[in-house]
Amino acid sequence: MTLSCIFLLAAALTSDTAAILTNDNFHAQCWLDSYGFSVNCIDGVWGLKSKRAKELFEKSGGEIPARPFPMKRVTVSQMDVNELVEMPQTPEEKADLEYMGYATLKEMFAERGHVSQKCLEKLNPEITDWRKVGVGDRILIPDMEGVDVALSTNKATLLTVSLKRCEIIAYDQDGNTIGFFPCSVAANKTNLPPHGELSVGSHIENPNYTYTPDTPPPDGSKPKKYILEPGPNNPVGLAWIGLKGLDLQGYGIHGTPTPESVGNAESHGCFRVANWNALKLYRLTDFDTKVSIEP
Repeated sequence: MTLSCIFLLAAALTSDTAAILTNDNFHAQCWLDSYGFSVNCIDGVWGLKSKRAKELFEKSGGEIPARPFPMKRVTVSQMDVNELVEMPQTPEEKADLEYMGYATLKEMFAERGHVSQKCLEKLNPEITDWRKVGVGDRILIPDMEGVDVALSTNKATLLTVSLKRCEIIAYDQDGNTIGFFPCSVAANKTNLPPHGELSVGSHIENPNYTYTPDTPPPDGSKPKKYILEPGPNNPVGLAWIGLKGLDLQGYGIHGTPTPESVGNAESHGCFRVANWNALKLYRLTDFDTKVSIEP
């Protein structure tokens, strides 16, 4: 679709949709994401994550296309609706779920388009009540289907994790930068892993999660553990990349059901990334891929 076509289309849409579709920053963020240089949630706002992704992409020899990023209207299917789960609050109740699916269609389609939920609303202002969206309704999102093609021929031989910048950078065997991913690190500095050289020790797509309460029961008994089943709303998201070395126990890079929160110092200790980025990192890495933790 040419730029002139985009502007003609935008003219026929509401002001919110037009503002997004004619926003150069929005399209640049989409292109960066498609090449593996993520801004986290695409929202059309050019902030620090976008600047950093663009900087590293251009240093790697990349150039953001001048044309608009492809968009598509997706029809909500019965399969989509069947994947929704009424998410309980307590670990005991969550452990009873057979699958930790999406809680809402808004959450589902924001993740499919790699956009924030607020951006999804702007792209679809005709939807005034997302709770009423159902089978047959059409939702406009960036066409992110198949965006991993640009990464499929590359494998990372090194990941660097910057605790200060809250970012993960992937390098190939020749030292070329092939991916950039904003992440969250531990809010409590005592939970941060030490600086040094690690490697990938476990590599799991669609992992389950063992929940153990932070505080023991008042009677002094051992805390009861709960196994939470896989799904996008699992606490570790859609992929787990466990780290080994430096006597680490239970540290890893993983997805999250709350991608809008990524990029801050607020995790319990692991490195959280958006689910779509967790899957990209899963495909980029293998067992024993080197990981360097930096200040």
